[in-house]
Amino acid sequence: MERKIALVTGATSGIGKATAIALAGLGYDIIATGRRQDRLSALSDELPQGTRLLTLQFDVRDKEAVFEILGNLPEEWKQIDVLINNAGNAHGFDPIQTGSVDDWDAMMDINVKGLLYVSKAIIPGMTQRNRGTIVNIGSIAGKEVYLNGNVYCASKHAVDALTKGMRMDLNPHGIRVIGVHPGLVETEFSLVRFKGDAERSKSVYKGYEPLTAVDIADTIAFAVSRPPHVVLADIVILPTAQAAATLVKKNLS
Repeated sequence: MERKIALVTGATSGIGKATAIALAGLGYDIIATGRRQDRLSALSDELPQGTRLLTLQFDVRDKEAVFEILGNLPEEWKQIDVLINNAGNAHGFDPIQTGSVDDWDAMMDINVKGLLYVSKAIIPGMTQRNRGTIVNIGSIAGKEVYLNGNVYCASKHAVDALTKGMRMDLNPHGIRVIGVHPGLVETEFSLVRFKGDAERSKSVYKGYEPLTAVDIADTIAFAVSRPPHVVLADIVILPTAQAAATLVKKNLS
């Protein structure tokens, strides 16, 4: 029986890495992409025995690299069944009037344009075969706007809109499009947002039990493994302590 192939962007850590492992557990061979080749290579040690792994080092915001690398996949890797658009980041936590333009560019380039570039490279193969599944990783920030979230929230609202638009445009081709929107997940996310400030990053997750990358990966694996006629179109995942983007029950005593 021919094994299926899943491509996961941002597979070097967090949700992307956990999702690659979860899908390999379902029997998928994995194309893992990311900026850090050492972490991509190390992923092979965590996949089930017999899983084929192709690692591709590039930054999703590099349009030329995305189209060059994904446009020249080895023949045995070209038929991608599942695309996980996971690569994304938050940069800075400033009010709009003092925000960094470089931070804004990074978020829009990675979270929105990077998703578009990778999708543009992969979707034509899916439409030609009239099958496939696309999972776009959004955020609760794509459902709500919160103080100092401004551009990050805008980028994730764009992901939500693109997911809905993809689902409509690809409907004639039988392609499932799934939006997954996590709340507070303890990964490297806050460390990046707060420019490496470990103490500030840790404070985000104190006083309650946040989600883990594995929680999100398990949900993605469940959604992807539903029968072909079933699509879990829009999934918001929160820790039990979180009721809204900025409403979290914490015990700090």
